[in-house]
Amino acid sequence: MTTPDIAWPKKRREMHSHHFESTVWNDFRFRDGDIIISTYAKSGTTWTQQIVGQLIFNGAENVPVNELSPWLDLRVPPAEVKLATMDAQTHRRFLKTHLPVDALVYSPKARYIYIGRDGRDVLWSMYNHHANANDAFYEALNETPGLVGEKLDRVTTDVRTYFNDWVARDGYPFWSLWENVSSWWAIRHLPNIHFMHFDMMKRDMEGEIRRLARFLDIEVDETRWPAIVEHCTFDYMKKHADKSAPLGGLLWEGGASTFINKGTNGRWRDVLSAEECANYEALAREKLGAECAHWLMTGEGLDVVRAA
Repeated sequence: MTTPDIAWPKKRREMHSHHFESTVWNDFRFRDGDIIISTYAKSGTTWTQQIVGQLIFNGAENVPVNELSPWLDLRVPPAEVKLATMDAQTHRRFLKTHLPVDALVYSPKARYIYIGRDGRDVLWSMYNHHANANDAFYEALNETPGLVGEKLDRVTTDVRTYFNDWVARDGYPFWSLWENVSSWWAIRHLPNIHFMHFDMMKRDMEGEIRRLARFLDIEVDETRWPAIVEHCTFDYMKKHADKSAPLGGLLWEGGASTFINKGTNGRWRDVLSAEECANYEALAREKLGAECAHWLMTGEGLDVVRAA
């Protein structure tokens, strides 16, 4: 998708952490039609990878999205391994990133999907992800050579304290939600980006899949539509979690079914106080602006982009 009059985003910096190694994008060779799935993390990334995989492979059983669709800017495995894997693929490629826009290479050749989710729901899912990590998880992130910055510590607090630390310390111990969301929101007008929201996917999954298929220029085979829909349900993904969880779930206690956890929203409602929620919402409006903050919390207010 090339349009000469558009000012495409430029890479401005590198990001390094116990998770990130953004330099991998400097050597990634884009192809026409590449699909880049982007989120803050725990916002519906794996679900969207499953949807895209089902659209590409026409409702096939047991599509191993965890193998086919890597997190390119994760520190492990080494960049050369991931790049070689992507170079060898002959089908339409789809991969994921958790970087803000200015830390990756943005290509007019690719189609980008950005998925949002209320930060409180993100954090509850993140807590499960982090608290259930096993020794292999910490060894991979903290002991692999090339670590820049602090190691990732184990969870030692309850979820409420974890949430308040995450808010007060701008995404600690991971990265900034506000920076990630605002960077993608700022380019929502570009013709090769499509916005989705976890809440909307929950409310109308079939409608969201069809909208996404149109954006990706994938013609849905109606004879396979029931299979595509079934394979994108939470129950199916939970049952086949070894096909979507990284390394088949080997990095979490309880395996892949721990990674594909609940897929629900609102678990924070019975834990956070009214004051804590108000403080979070006020900070979201301050950091993102009222329109973006409203979209992030509800999935509403992006009518121009959603009309695509």
